[in-house]
Amino acid sequence: MLTIEPTSAILGATVLGADLSQPLSQADFGRILKGLGDHGVLRFPNQQLEVADVQRFSLLFGDIQGASSVDPATVTDPYANVGILSNIKKNGAYIGSPDAGQDWHTDMSYRDVRGFVNVLYGIKIPRRNGKALGGTEFSNMVAAYDALPEDLKIRLDGMTATHDFEKFWEHMRRDRNSGRPPMTPEQRKRRPPVVHKLILTHPISGKKVLYCNPGYAIRINELPPAESDAMLEYLFKHQLEMRFRYTHEWNENDLLIWDHLSTIHRAIDDYGPDEIRLMRRCQVMATKVFDPAFLRPALQAT
Repeated sequence: MLTIEPTSAILGATVLGADLSQPLSQADFGRILKGLGDHGVLRFPNQQLEVADVQRFSLLFGDIQGASSVDPATVTDPYANVGILSNIKKNGAYIGSPDAGQDWHTDMSYRDVRGFVNVLYGIKIPRRNGKALGGTEFSNMVAAYDALPEDLKIRLDGMTATHDFEKFWEHMRRDRNSGRPPMTPEQRKRRPPVVHKLILTHPISGKKVLYCNPGYAIRINELPPAESDAMLEYLFKHQLEMRFRYTHEWNENDLLIWDHLSTIHRAIDDYGPDEIRLMRRCQVMATKVFDPAFLRPALQAT
């Protein structure tokens, strides 16, 4: 029987009794979906998964990033939308994408259709002196909103924030010495800035969320520029207070799923190039979760 055991931290839970190498019942999927809304981060330990299993599980939550832009008639690899995160290099190039180094952010907040969940399956975990490295740290944006002063909640209600991929790009270029050139006009055209509500209502839990992250948010549109800068500085500092944070320490065969709507996260880059970290990943977009026709049957099945 599927059970969900919360951590002792501000977010996170472990799901037991689920074999993700097999299709889930509607009732179990509903419990998982509700658990995601309640806890933000879910760990499924001791999973033995092939690439098809990771893809099948991810698709339950929405469209996988990149899948909608590919002509099915041209696809030669049916699992091309299951990515690889790794620090392994072959002929001087990373296999897949390098998997650590970006600071606090929310994946896909710079898209019109936001990211919903990240599904990450640990295959090889770096260890040093028996201790697992490369943890993933989260901060709880429901708790961060709840802790805001009441007058500030009222002031921010109804405001919007602009999210821009170029902010991340420039940070990696200037502060992380990534070696990348500035974005080209064509790249900017493909990734234009987008606007989202600063405070959103979570579709699963119904709770208020501070949806504003240091990685991509550049402006609160209803405030003058100087006030916007000051407010963002305040919000970024507030949402990273230790009382809102939780670190997941990986084990091999962990599958971790987290909610981009209610958390921000960062990968901890505390391991060397010879300490191997290898994972499979699906980025799932919020193409279903705001749709009552998807959400109600799943939650009612519990």
